[in-house]
Amino acid sequence: MRAGRERAGPEVRAGSAWTSSWRWTVCQGVTGTTGEQIARAVGISSRTLWRHFPTKESCVLPLLSAGLEMAVDQLAAWPPGMTLLDFVTRSSRNGALPLAAPAVLDLIRMTSTDPALRAVWLQAHDDALPVLAELLARRSGGSADALTTKVHAATLNGALRAAAEEFAQRYADHPEASGEEITTCVLAALRAASEGLPY
Repeated sequence: MRAGRERAGPEVRAGSAWTSSWRWTVCQGVTGTTGEQIARAVGISSRTLWRHFPTKESCVLPLLSAGLEMAVDQLAAWPPGMTLLDFVTRSSRNGALPLAAPAVLDLIRMTSTDPALRAVWLQAHDDALPVLAELLARRSGGSADALTTKVHAATLNGALRAAAEEFAQRYADHPEASGEEITTCVLAALRAASEGLPY
């Protein structure tokens, strides 16, 4: 999402290949996996891998960003005059909230114990901030650079991240959990965000 970041080619960004390789990596462990093994599993050369990803942990960025990008795409369809909570509820009923792949849920759980993966996870959300700010600015008619808009974007971003982490931890043994269960986590996080700071 960050402007200026070099875009990987189709062979690097292929979602199914990355999911397959990282399902294998999760089983072996990030520490015990080399960049060469990742490149081989994905079907690219080591040179191509390192050209697009500075560290082996950063290779998960396409996977960790995918769910957030889908959420941003959904928010782009948020109609005027409808609250965010109502929109998320309606989207869930219409089956518009996608289920996370088991490998992605594994990675999100691993971000709580692996500092390098945590940094990549936070980077994915940091990259989304200006996109969310632009979306909220268009909705409000304000400026994406306004402090209020930035705070609202950061609040929404944080709620989405907390919801994803909660879902990944709560349903660790049930990667096939339904969209209703994902919605429960998202709505709880958004309610907490909308209540503001009660301190």
